[in-house]
Amino acid sequence: MNSSFWRTVGAIFRKDLVVWLRNRRNIAATILPPLVFLLVQALGAAAVGRSPVALVTLDTGPQGRQMQQIFHNADVFRITDATQAQAQTLLKNIQVIAVITIPANFTQKVDAHVSSPVDVTLNNLNLDFTNDIRRSVPDAITQFYQAQGSTSPIKVTVHEQDLRQQDIQLFQYSVLPAIVLLLTLSGLVTSSISASREWETRTVKEILLSPATKFAIITGKVLSGFVTTFLLGLLVLLLGALLGWTLPQGIYWLSTVLIIALIALMSTGLGVALGAALQRGLPVIAISVNIAFYLFFLSGGFGVISFEPDVLQNIATYIPLTYGVHALQQAIFYRSSDQLGLDVLVLSVCALVAVALGVLSMRRGIVS
Repeated sequence: MNSSFWRTVGAIFRKDLVVWLRNRRNIAATILPPLVFLLVQALGAAAVGRSPVALVTLDTGPQGRQMQQIFHNADVFRITDATQAQAQTLLKNIQVIAVITIPANFTQKVDAHVSSPVDVTLNNLNLDFTNDIRRSVPDAITQFYQAQGSTSPIKVTVHEQDLRQQDIQLFQYSVLPAIVLLLTLSGLVTSSISASREWETRTVKEILLSPATKFAIITGKVLSGFVTTFLLGLLVLLLGALLGWTLPQGIYWLSTVLIIALIALMSTGLGVALGAALQRGLPVIAISVNIAFYLFFLSGGFGVISFEPDVLQNIATYIPLTYGVHALQQAIFYRSSDQLGLDVLVLSVCALVAVALGVLSMRRGIVS
C-alpha cells in the first residue's frame, strides 16, 4: 500500500470525525439511551436494593440492644427507628414494607431461655419485598443466637465461603451491559449515518471522481467509525473506574480493552453495511437504534442471563453481545478469564463477518 492510500484513508477518517463531532443528533442518539438505561437501573436498585423497614425497640436491656444492632448491621434493610405509633403511620402510608418489633421483655425471656418472639407486621403488596423480609428476619435472628456463643440455648454456627472475591451491587452489575449497549449504538449509528450521508448529500460522486481507490474509501469509513466507538467506550470505562464501578486489575485491563475493541469493530461493520444499503439518514438511525436494543435485550442486558427463562437463554447463545457482557463481567468484577477464549473467538468471528458485510455493501453501493 502506497502513501496515497494512507493519505486517502486519513482524509476520510478526519472528515468523518469532524462531521461526527459537529452533529449533535448523532451524539444524542448514541449517548442518551444508555444514560436513560443507567438512570432507570439506579432508581430500581435504590427501590429494591434494601427493603425499607421500621424498627421498634421496646426492650432497652442488653439483649434487646444487641438484637437492634444486628438488624442495623444486616445490610439488607433500610432501617427507620421509630415508636409504635410512628411505625404504624409509616406502614399505613406505605413508607415502609414492614414493622419489626423487639418486645419489652425480650432480654428477660432470652436470659430465662424461653420463647422470645420478634413481631413482624408485613405489607404483602409486592411478593418481591415480602419474600425479602421473610428471608432476612430469620437470618438476623440466627445471627443473634450465634452471637450468644456458648450461652445460647440454640447452638448456631454460620460459616460463609464466598465463591467470588467481591460483592457486586445491583446497579454496579448493570453498568457493563450499559457500556456494551453504548458501544453497539455508537458503532451502528455513527457508521450508518456516515455511510448513508455520502449518498444522501451526493458527495459519493465527488469521492468516486477523485483518484482515491474504493478500498481506501471503505477503509477510511470503517476506521473512523471504529476509532470513535472504541474511544467512547474506553472513556466510559475509565469514568466508571474513577467512580469505582468498573475497575479491572492487572492483566485484565488488556482483556477488557480487547473485548471493547471487538464489540466496537463488530458494530461499526454492521453500521457501514446498513448505511450503504439504505443510503438515507433518518431510516438508518431508527433501524440502528432498534437493532442495538433488540440485541441488548436478547443478550440478557436487564438481568443475569443464567436466571432468565430457557427460551431466552437459548436465544442468547446466538447473540454475540452475550459473550461480550460475559467476558467483561469476568475480567472487571471477578478477575477471571473463565471462557475468555470462547468469548474472544465468537466476538472475533462476528466482527470479521460484520466488517465483511460492511465492505461488500459499501462496494455494491459505490459500483451501482
